[in-house]
Amino acid sequence: DDFHHNGAYRHSNGFEYDWMMESGWEQNTQWPIDLPDAYDWYLRLGPLASVNANIFHGTRPSWNDFVAHPNYDAFWQQQAITSYLKTALTVPTLLVGGWYDQEDFYGPQRIYADLARRDPHHFAYLVLGPWNHGGWDSLGQKLGPIDFGSPTGIFYDEKIQKPWFDHWLKGTGKADSPHVWTFETGSDQWIAGESWPPRDTVKRNLYLNAGHTASFLSPTAKDVDGFDCYVSDPAHPAPYRKGPILPTYGPESTWSTWLTDDQRFLKTRSDVLTWKTVPLTQDITVAGNVVAELFAATSGTDSDWVVKLLDIYPNDNPADPKLAEYERIISDEVFRGRFRKSYEHPEAIPSNRVQEYRIDLHTADHTFLKGHQIGIQIQSAWFPLIDRNPQRFVPNIFEAKEEDYQTAIQRIYRSRRFSTHIVLPVKQISHEGTR
Repeated sequence: DDFHHNGAYRHSNGFEYDWMMESGWEQNTQWPIDLPDAYDWYLRLGPLASVNANIFHGTRPSWNDFVAHPNYDAFWQQQAITSYLKTALTVPTLLVGGWYDQEDFYGPQRIYADLARRDPHHFAYLVLGPWNHGGWDSLGQKLGPIDFGSPTGIFYDEKIQKPWFDHWLKGTGKADSPHVWTFETGSDQWIAGESWPPRDTVKRNLYLNAGHTASFLSPTAKDVDGFDCYVSDPAHPAPYRKGPILPTYGPESTWSTWLTDDQRFLKTRSDVLTWKTVPLTQDITVAGNVVAELFAATSGTDSDWVVKLLDIYPNDNPADPKLAEYERIISDEVFRGRFRKSYEHPEAIPSNRVQEYRIDLHTADHTFLKGHQIGIQIQSAWFPLIDRNPQRFVPNIFEAKEEDYQTAIQRIYRSRRFSTHIVLPVKQISHEGTR
């Protein structure tokens, strides 16, 4: 959750966190990132091997562990809390997470899922709100450019957290409080339930189609070999946010709101592709697990795939004109291709051969409003949030050399045989509104 996502190393927050925690940073007056744009600094730094060669010199235990354990081996497995959740839950437990948690979005939901499977007393409770890391301890009405219409942090304090502790610690209040509370973004309302994901959804596939369009209609027979392609160049990696990118933990950092960034800043990049539906004629609510089924080929032997599910606002947005045409992330994740079969034992990707990748985009509870469009965006870099993939298979990317980094032609397939799509858990849908 902190340092690796689907095998891809979380570079900027991993490096900066290590630098602060293990280098006596409270006495160190020289922040290492000395350029106005952290993107430029990390690019100048070069391969990950440069961190020890030029900065840490082998003196930082955590960084040495990153280098020594690039795969999901016993070192990492023994630190995963879920490996210890093997017995029935006997203590009432309230897990809280935020849809915009820039650091630990996956953990609360995964822990809840494991606890709920061993919960004979129905002691597992879950709250997911429109917050960043720890944001439930704030007013919670706004995050970045988004106004949620009410102080969600106060609702959590007064309607969820206090009654829950009053009941379990003081024996007062109702014993039948909902086991799950989720804030449904888009419609901006709290939803109470008894399970997560909810059971009243239907899985619908949102397909990539020709002409950078997306729909719930699968590719036709004439799209036998359809694909879209781009060139991924590690020397010019696609950024994860608009520049100048400030250091993750440096002065005046805006790291805590990056998941609300408007994704239109990527429109001029030829190495980022977007497909979108026509404007919806009816609201569509997605609640539960969002999964990308990606069919892709690379001319290299390793590759990263970043997939985002977007809510694209209309160009006329009277509710908030500042958000006209805003491209809002709903679900997103990266996948490092070498781990497509196993996180313990990476393998090179067969060059120029279509591979299937099942990418967990985690859960969402969001309503795409009438007049909005649903977008799918794919790229092969998310720099410097994620380290650069050399795109040539090497045993350990932390030890890769500059000459290992190469450009690659990436093909995203949208054919009848290889139909890239996102599986959406839909609560309500209109075929007319999505064609």
